[in-house]
Amino acid sequence: MNQSENPGNVAGATPDDDPRLFPRVTAYRSRSGDLRPGQQRNWQEHWPTYGRNVADELVDQQALFGRSAPLIVEIGSGTGTSTAAMAAAEPDIDVIAVEVYQLGLAQLLGSILREGLENVRMVRGDGVDVLTNMIAPASLTGVRVFFPDPWPKARHHKRRLLQSATFELIASRLRPGGVLHVATDHVDYAEWIGPTGDAEPALERLDAATDAGHVPFSLERPVTKFEGKGLLQERVINEFLWRRRE
Repeated sequence: MNQSENPGNVAGATPDDDPRLFPRVTAYRSRSGDLRPGQQRNWQEHWPTYGRNVADELVDQQALFGRSAPLIVEIGSGTGTSTAAMAAAEPDIDVIAVEVYQLGLAQLLGSILREGLENVRMVRGDGVDVLTNMIAPASLTGVRVFFPDPWPKARHHKRRLLQSATFELIASRLRPGGVLHVATDHVDYAEWIGPTGDAEPALERLDAATDAGHVPFSLERPVTKFEGKGLLQERVINEFLWRRRE
């Protein structure tokens, strides 16, 4: 398949079957048929402007956004519903949405184009890979991780995103005073996330009810279709906040 046949392989991007894009989701492979014709056109025409694949190259925020502003990385942006709504509400904050699935990124790209969201860019790849190789230390105002895969079976817990090493990595990428915002509707994962994050010495726990004024960005999230289904099933949404110590 050549570049013209593959909408995911543009502007020097790595091929869609590059295993680096799917280190924890090895059974998934994107196909051009996943995208509707309009999404394919948008991808071919606009992905080089608004997105890139994971690479061993630090993000240059000035080059990427054309300005210097507080920067947030959202890991696992899904279809981008929250990403787009929160970016529209905070135009003075730049957001990098990280996601492995092309279809989700294509949907977010459509929102960016329709709503004129010039403060959103996308990276296709694994969140840990992106933070490690593309984000400079102490450069982020915030990191968002909303509803990460809980990998509920005990034998799969090692695949969970939020491990001790990940909290350490996130803390290193936050500037002093920067905040990590996590949300999950999975009880067992919440019981894992809290103590694991609290054990990271560079982070201090904040209370969403009393410490919102100490967070340099909005905590308001739209209720996505995914979250709405969980609420109908009476799942409890657990929100966590940690701030990088000064």
